[in-house]
Amino acid sequence: QVQLVESGGGLVQTGGSLRLSCAASGRPFSNRAMGWFRQAPGKEREFVAAISRWSSDTTYYADSVKGRFTISRGNAKNTVYLQMNSLKPEDTAVYYCAARDGRYYATAPEEYDYWGQGTQVTVSS
Repeated sequence: QVQLVESGGGLVQTGGSLRLSCAASGRPFSNRAMGWFRQAPGKEREFVAAISRWSSDTTYYADSVKGRFTISRGNAKNTVYLQMNSLKPEDTAVYYCAARDGRYYATAPEEYDYWGQGTQVTVSS
């Protein structure tokens, strides 16, 4: 059974940092693309960042987080992190980890096959 478990969310002030973790289990994820999405109340789920597995890890970011967020894999390769710096109130959302049956990244939620349950990130102004 495939399982993705996120952790690391919480409440932080504007300008602060958080590090989200996503632990994958059930099947190998070292050669699969993984991503982070977020969903704010009343809004659609949106792409945040992704990491693909081709000749090496390649990362891709939404324009709204580029330069502030960093996605990376852990040494065990079944863990993915999202380092979030310079957080803004508009970053407030439930953040979801996702994995897909493919090596290359994708930005559309429907292209991912496995999802975690989400972790809340709240940025106070």
